[in-house]
Amino acid sequence: MTQNLKQETVLVTAATGKTGRRVAERLAAHGVTVRAGSRKGSVVFDWEDESTWGPALRGADAAYVAYYPDLAAPGAPESMRSFGRVAAESGVGRLVLLSGRGEPEAVVAEGALRESGLDLTVVRASFFAQNFSEGAMYEGVLTGEIPFPAGETAEPFIDADDLADVVVAALTEDGHVGLVHELTGPRLLTFGDVAAEIGRASGREVRYVPLSGEEYAEMLQQYGFPGPDSEWLSALFTMLLDGHNAALTNGVRDVLGRAPRDFADFAQDAAGTGAWRD
Repeated sequence: MTQNLKQETVLVTAATGKTGRRVAERLAAHGVTVRAGSRKGSVVFDWEDESTWGPALRGADAAYVAYYPDLAAPGAPESMRSFGRVAAESGVGRLVLLSGRGEPEAVVAEGALRESGLDLTVVRASFFAQNFSEGAMYEGVLTGEIPFPAGETAEPFIDADDLADVVVAALTEDGHVGLVHELTGPRLLTFGDVAAEIGRASGREVRYVPLSGEEYAEMLQQYGFPGPDSEWLSALFTMLLDGHNAALTNGVRDVLGRAPRDFADFAQDAAGTGAWRD
C-alpha cells in the first residue's frame, strides 16, 4: 500500500497506555507530528471529560482512538457517538479505532463512531501478550500465580508491538478506510501454556490458577474494584474465553506482510529486559 503523506498531525488518545505509547513512538519515527493525549500530559485528553476532546482534536488530521476502560463497557456507544461528532466538527479526516475481538458490545460502539461519517478503520485485537509484563496480570507473574476465569480455553495472544505496527499502517497508508483488521498471534495458548512459557523464559515458578466468574469478581472487589465494575469485567472475560475466539486470523500478515510475533519470543524478550525481576 502507498503511504498517505497528507496526514501530518495525529492525535493519539491514551498515549501513555499499552498501545497508545507504542503507536505514538512509531508515528514519530515516521516523521508524523504526534499529539500525545493523556489526562496529565501537555495535550490533555480524558475520556471522562468531554470538554478536553475538542481542544485535543482541533488541527489534527487523524486520530488513534483507544477508549478507556473498554469499548464493550457500558456507556461506550454514547461516548463514541459524541467523540465522532466532535472529531468531525474539529476537521479530523481519519480515525483508527482499537476494538476487542469477539465482543458484541464493542461492535455496537464501533457502529456509533461510524455514524460520524469520517474515514474509519477498525482494529480488533485478541488479548495482549503484554498484559503479563505491564498490565493487569503482571503482579500475578511476580507472585507466581495468575488467577483468571479462562479455564482450559485457548487464546491467540497478540503482541502489542504488532498491533501498533498495524495501527500506524492504517494511519499512514492508503487502502485501509472502511476495513476491519482482526488481529491474533500465530498460536493458540491456554493460560496454563502462558504460565509455562513465562516460567521457561524468566526462570520463575509461575502457574495458572483457574477461577470461576464469581470468584474473579470477588477477587477484584478485594482489590478495591466497585461491585458493578467487578461484575462487568468478570462477565466480559468469561464471555471472551468461552471458546468462540479460539481461532487464528491472518490480519497481521495481510497488513504487514509478515507473520505475527509468537508469545515465546515476547516472553524471552520481556525476561531479557528485566520485566519480571523482583
